[in-house]
Amino acid sequence: MYKLLLILFLSLFTNLLQAEIVEKIEISGNNRVSSDTIKIYGDISLKKDYSEKDLNKILTNLYSTNFFEDVKIKLVNNVLLIQVLEYAVINELIIIGEDNKKYKEQIIKIINLKQKDSFIKNNLNKDVEIIKKLYSSLGFNFVEVNTKIREIDKSNLDLIFEVDKGKATRIKKIIFTGDKKVREKRLRDVIASEEYKFWKIISRNSKFSENLLNLDKRLLTNYYKSLGYYDVEISSQSAELKTDSQEVEITYSIEAGTRYIIKKITTNVDPIFDKDIFFPLNKKYQKIIGEYHSPFKIKLLLEDIDELIEKNNLQFVEHNVEEIIENESIVIKFNIYEGKKILVERINILGNNVTNESVIRSELLIDEGDPFTNLKLNKSISKIKSRNIFGDVESKVIDGSSSDLKVIEISVEEKPTGEVSAGAGIGTNGGSFAFIVKENNWLGEGKNVSFDLDLDQESLRGTLNYIDPNYDFLGNSLNYSISSTTNDKPNQGYENAILSAGVGTTFEQYKDVFAKLGLNASYDDLKTFDNASDSLKKQAGNFTELAGFYGFSFDKRDRAFMPTDGAIIGFDQTFPIIADKAFIGNTIYASSYKTISENVIGAGKFYITSVNGLGEDVRLSKRKNISTKRLRGFKKGRVGPKDGDDFVGGNYAAALNFEANLPRLLPESTKTDIGMFLDFGNVWGVDYDDSIDDSNKIRSSAGAAASWMSPIGPMTFILSTNILKHSTDETESFNFNLGTTF
Repeated sequence: MYKLLLILFLSLFTNLLQAEIVEKIEISGNNRVSSDTIKIYGDISLKKDYSEKDLNKILTNLYSTNFFEDVKIKLVNNVLLIQVLEYAVINELIIIGEDNKKYKEQIIKIINLKQKDSFIKNNLNKDVEIIKKLYSSLGFNFVEVNTKIREIDKSNLDLIFEVDKGKATRIKKIIFTGDKKVREKRLRDVIASEEYKFWKIISRNSKFSENLLNLDKRLLTNYYKSLGYYDVEISSQSAELKTDSQEVEITYSIEAGTRYIIKKITTNVDPIFDKDIFFPLNKKYQKIIGEYHSPFKIKLLLEDIDELIEKNNLQFVEHNVEEIIENESIVIKFNIYEGKKILVERINILGNNVTNESVIRSELLIDEGDPFTNLKLNKSISKIKSRNIFGDVESKVIDGSSSDLKVIEISVEEKPTGEVSAGAGIGTNGGSFAFIVKENNWLGEGKNVSFDLDLDQESLRGTLNYIDPNYDFLGNSLNYSISSTTNDKPNQGYENAILSAGVGTTFEQYKDVFAKLGLNASYDDLKTFDNASDSLKKQAGNFTELAGFYGFSFDKRDRAFMPTDGAIIGFDQTFPIIADKAFIGNTIYASSYKTISENVIGAGKFYITSVNGLGEDVRLSKRKNISTKRLRGFKKGRVGPKDGDDFVGGNYAAALNFEANLPRLLPESTKTDIGMFLDFGNVWGVDYDDSIDDSNKIRSSAGAAASWMSPIGPMTFILSTNILKHSTDETESFNFNLGTTF
């Protein structure tokens, strides 16, 4: 016992001897950083006892400022001596070898060393690797980065990064192996990567990168699971990259596994909640029992649960899903129970190298300090995805600083947002040309700017569009457009030039219910040909109008592109505000999709549109026709009422289509898509001349359509036969189109 006390006493006495009261502070070696600043950062003051532990703390504090390369501290005869060696300051950060301004800005943003900051040599190699990683994500896998330091004086230098990115690594070939179960053409539509083709001068996703490879695997996995392949396994490998060829082959190995059917769905509700709240779910369950399992379907049911929770103002409710495999079927069990009172502590945004963080945060329905709910988080992720500037958006919820707090991490994967494309087409109806320039994330603010030019035998149209999703109009974005169109329609008896400008917005009003509204102003200079009828010539003139429009749509498709299940129905209306010739336009459309079998995807589509003058005739340029896409087997604009030799269109047009896509008709072909169709349609109604033959006879056709990705571009062939037609109609049994985009 006495020995222990003696040791403690000696230890305390030793520390007291080592500690000294600082009577004076002497700082040397500092040129840029003032002595007062050093004292503040080091927490140094006079008339204070300093032990060895205190001196080490001062040392740590000064090093943490990143101002000093070396710091020495001594305490001699009550004088605190501090000698520092300051880091040189980066006067200018120079990037050589990269002409792309956006890439330069990205580099400057992500590296550790910054202009006007201290030059910390240890960060130099780290920054070189960061730059290489950036270029690798952009498809440049053989980039070389060298660094140079140009001294201005002892305290200042210029830091130079010399970048030789070389040529981008092209994807030479994409191969699918294993138990695919799905035709390769559809798989190529699913993935983001694409093979390089010589006719594609600019191809965003033909450059190889690990990020793109990982994205493809996620897309393939999600696609197979959406078809019921619950246990699908996707692996990938790439052929060895060679600097001399700069080409790579990618192989995706697919083991689809068993395709599972949903056998049973139940809801287990905690007794503290009223079970009747969740009773409406039973009807939804019955609709999908017996169908193939899909995470998409489960996700929709979870959203329905969240909607009921929110609707009934239930706080801090949690739920989970149990999926039990029984042979080739799955039993699904939803568990709903009382959860902890959890709040959002912090929301971190990751991966936005170009996009401003405010753009992403503006789409969030949940904020820091709010109660945490999966519903609001999922809706927020959907809103971010709808911006169409990210290849992938993921969220992760992690524990916060305490058990009742959560941190949300939202990771975005930015995709190339600029696009320049041109296309040409040759078909039995003549030729066409199109040119498009797009930027979907202008200035990193999520704004969309595009210009397109379309030219065919009858029209020349140029359109400039500007969409600002950040503009808060009823909580939604605005779309601005300016267009100029020139039409020469010798088969319809007129030509005209239209200049228009519009503004509008689209938003989700309720779940899966979308609304749109806007205004459009236009000037129409319409002229009739000399050989036109007297009645037709009366339609000529200059017309100015300001019109409003609105619309609603209910979209329950499994996906917007190449849907295999679900339906969409919508209504649009245009109405006059100020007009030389006032009219009201209405459009109703509906489409339904169903996977009939593994080999057949069926679709039914309905479309009807009308235009009605308010006290006067509808002018020629506003009259309705049916496109060849809705009524195949008939020439463009050569159906419906006829005034002499001129097809004048009608006040009404309607079409009904039945289609069957046969994705596995040619299982060995990866470049051919075949389908069958049955079309019905009609154009009728002439208000300016009662004497015109206005037959209400329905037109119909049937046939087959095939698309082929040829070596020179996509080709579409349509073979059709007319079932019902009018004597004045002009028909065509065969149609093809050839075009490409580069």
